[in-house]
Amino acid sequence: MTETANSGAQRQTWTSNRGFILAAIGSAVGLGNIWRFPGVAYDSGGGAFLIPYLIALVTAGLPILFLDYSIGQRFRGAAPLALRRLTKRAEVIGWFQTMLLFIISVYYAAVIAWALSYFYFSFGNKWGSDTTAFFLSDYLHATDEAGVSTDLVAGVAWPLAAVWVLIIVILALGIANGVEKVNVIGIPLLILGFGALVIRAVTLPGATDGLNALFTPDWGALTDLNVWIAAYSQIFFSMSIAFGIMIAYSSFQRRRANMTSSGLVVGFANSSFEILAGIGVFSALGFLANQQGVGVGELEGLTGPILSFVTFPAVISEMPGSVLFGVLFFGSLVIAGFTSLVSLVVGVSIAVQEKFGLSQRTAAVTVGVVSAVVSFSLFATTTGLWTLDTVDQYANNVGVVLSAIVMTVSVVWVARKGDLLRRHLNAISTFKLGRWWLVLIGIVGPIFLTVMLVQKVIDLISDGYEGYPDWYLNVFGWGTVGLAVVGAILFTVASWGGRDDKDFQAWPSDEFLEGQKR
Repeated sequence: MTETANSGAQRQTWTSNRGFILAAIGSAVGLGNIWRFPGVAYDSGGGAFLIPYLIALVTAGLPILFLDYSIGQRFRGAAPLALRRLTKRAEVIGWFQTMLLFIISVYYAAVIAWALSYFYFSFGNKWGSDTTAFFLSDYLHATDEAGVSTDLVAGVAWPLAAVWVLIIVILALGIANGVEKVNVIGIPLLILGFGALVIRAVTLPGATDGLNALFTPDWGALTDLNVWIAAYSQIFFSMSIAFGIMIAYSSFQRRRANMTSSGLVVGFANSSFEILAGIGVFSALGFLANQQGVGVGELEGLTGPILSFVTFPAVISEMPGSVLFGVLFFGSLVIAGFTSLVSLVVGVSIAVQEKFGLSQRTAAVTVGVVSAVVSFSLFATTTGLWTLDTVDQYANNVGVVLSAIVMTVSVVWVARKGDLLRRHLNAISTFKLGRWWLVLIGIVGPIFLTVMLVQKVIDLISDGYEGYPDWYLNVFGWGTVGLAVVGAILFTVASWGGRDDKDFQAWPSDEFLEGQKR
């Protein structure tokens, strides 16, 4: 389905608001919801963490999500084109976001390949009794230390190839026939599958111990600044905001779509799934602790890839009906990761398509093939785990946070478009935004994000990361951020061969919005 824009160009649209909401939820609900939130909550005050978490959702997550929605829906483009139409100087911010999407997608695909492999391994618990040795040595063939290797790991390469083939096909089919259908099918399956897993987990012996460990509140944690930073970090990273995804997705929304109400559904659905994941994960961890005769806090690997590919296989091996539990868990990882990966690559593909005037299929194949080559070269090798860990740390904690700060400050304080975007949303939505929204995206959000960024940069400079060599961190850590900056500049100075913004007219018109009651 397409719509005719004021400029005369045709643009695809979601077939329904439901399709957009499911796609946005599919982007937000990813691997981090399952393997990051439970561990962060446990380390940050347990049940007390929900207070700063919900405050962060209301004061930063939803407001910045609305900002992404307003830019994409009003200016009808992926991040580079939409921000260029907002103010020409902001195009470089859009390309910085697009470069981050590319960088994150090439390693995110590798994690989905791991999950696909473990989905197969679930039939018969093929990881054996030593799940750590199986993951690191038998499956990944990981080197003992960080380095650079060109030795491909077949067990990663084959499922990785399948992931990229599917991605290219889905993008080539377009927004309505490809991206939307994947999410319309995938998200209900994810909810049903993970819901069944949680129901099974809470009935296991020791599940109550796990839930007590997660939700028993440590009220003293609320006076710790790091707990609040952790809450804002979790909301920020889990909602796919401020680095181009939601700008691209909302650009395919119909012009009269109710954007703020959709945003509320997406935001609260994402947080609800995180809490559901916390219940399921810690119920299972309580069971494992019970079987081993230790406390939950004595278990190793309570977050990240180690939780999913070392600790959880150990849980599955101990429980009755282990095959079904394994299939549900790793199947959920595959679906959650894949719908998020689709959104990452869409942001890149549409940006390239618009900039260079390519057809939808040409852009999809070009971006998909280039991404796959990089993905294989760096993350399907015997050093792929260490490279992935390093790139992820710097791309997310430095690159994405920097992107959010620069975008919010540029829109609100430099371009002075914040109030225009507020009135745009109010003109088409039932949930109205007051001037408090400008305070949140222009002051509260940037302050917390800046504190997060400064703290992380200081830590990385002074302490390094995971004991990796300095040269390695400079190449794959700081080099990742540098690559995003250089790529953003090069794409910005390239000539526009596709959709030009000269004849574009936003709807409703600026004159109409200026005349609205403030």
